[in-house]
Amino acid sequence: MKAVVFSTQSFEKELLAKANNKKHEITLIANPLTLETAYFAEGKEVVIVSERDHLSEQVILELQKYGISYISNRTGETHHIDRQAVGRAKMKIAIVLSNDTTEIAKQTIKNLDNWQAGKCTGNACACANSCQKPKKDKR
Repeated sequence: MKAVVFSTQSFEKELLAKANNKKHEITLIANPLTLETAYFAEGKEVVIVSERDHLSEQVILELQKYGISYISNRTGETHHIDRQAVGRAKMKIAIVLSNDTTEIAKQTIKNLDNWQAGKCTGNACACANSCQKPKKDKR
């Protein structure tokens, strides 16, 4: 997958590179994601964000213009993301389930792996809309 990481901190670069192992095409940017920096997402499928990035409805709509389908969040919180706007845009969101920096990088890449394979991110899913297939009734 083609992804752009916003608000990249220096310590994250090596961790993400190791976790990725050249599977996905990832661009690292130190700038936070805003309306003014959303253009960096052009040509990508995924934006990878942190709590320093505020994804308002306007930002979500701008990302939609650039063809973004997925948002991978490098934290377990989604208070900085308008999840209803993400749902209306039919985008998927995944979070990380750890505070350990190495595990955050690994989970971020695992989320990309799952999406690339057409799978839900399981427990990391934070979608406003249900993206998991409904279970069949065993009557």
